[in-house]
Amino acid sequence: MNDIVTASPWGAWRSATPARLALGRAGAGMPTDEVLRFGWAHAMARDAIHAALDVPALESALRDGGWAVAQARSRAPDRTAYLRRPDLGRQLDASDAERLHAAAGPPADLCIVVGDGLSSLAVARHAVPLLAALRAHLPAGMTLTPVVVATQARVALADEIGEALGARLSVMLIGERPGLSSPDSLGIYITHAPRRGRHDAERNCISNVRPEGLAYATAAFKLGWLLREALRRGLTGVALKDDSELHLPSSL
Repeated sequence: MNDIVTASPWGAWRSATPARLALGRAGAGMPTDEVLRFGWAHAMARDAIHAALDVPALESALRDGGWAVAQARSRAPDRTAYLRRPDLGRQLDASDAERLHAAAGPPADLCIVVGDGLSSLAVARHAVPLLAALRAHLPAGMTLTPVVVATQARVALADEIGEALGARLSVMLIGERPGLSSPDSLGIYITHAPRRGRHDAERNCISNVRPEGLAYATAAFKLGWLLREALRRGLTGVALKDDSELHLPSSL
């Protein structure tokens, strides 16, 4: 039965990457097992986009980890509107904006936002262990607002939340667009002087945070390095080159 499938000469490469390569063929088509794997991967990616974030469970895990927590939501009223109107996901709900402004304390150095984005699965799996790893790399004396759990969130929502809470830096941990081999990839976006209207070129990004991609410890080190440099130099984005790898400990 195995002789029906013609193996790809590149098959050895599959041990080095989860990418869909060297699939082989059965006649003029793909092997049945690869067709089934594709269907499963597609279903996982679709479910990751549509699944709702379990906010109470995430908040409980964050509090257990010693973080103060707040909530916010974008102007997208539901998942359908969120997917069809990306602009609504970038704007803070009006009532939540008023509440955060009213709750803001003295100006803080950092506001961390955890947003569901396009993969609540990524946030549910990786946000808490990443933040646990980050503690050791936060600059000494850095002051923080409560961690804000945001739903129906796009990256730019952290700008308005950080502005409302008076933070010098905002960090968005958000579920990235799922791929067929990575339905749970977490992205990190850092913005100095967050406010509405910031452009993507004014942020730094750390992508593909997950055990199969960029490990928590390495991502936390890179994030801590960028936070220190952003505060020291007063900027983020294309003007702040990520040279953290030059300082990366050999143990990571």
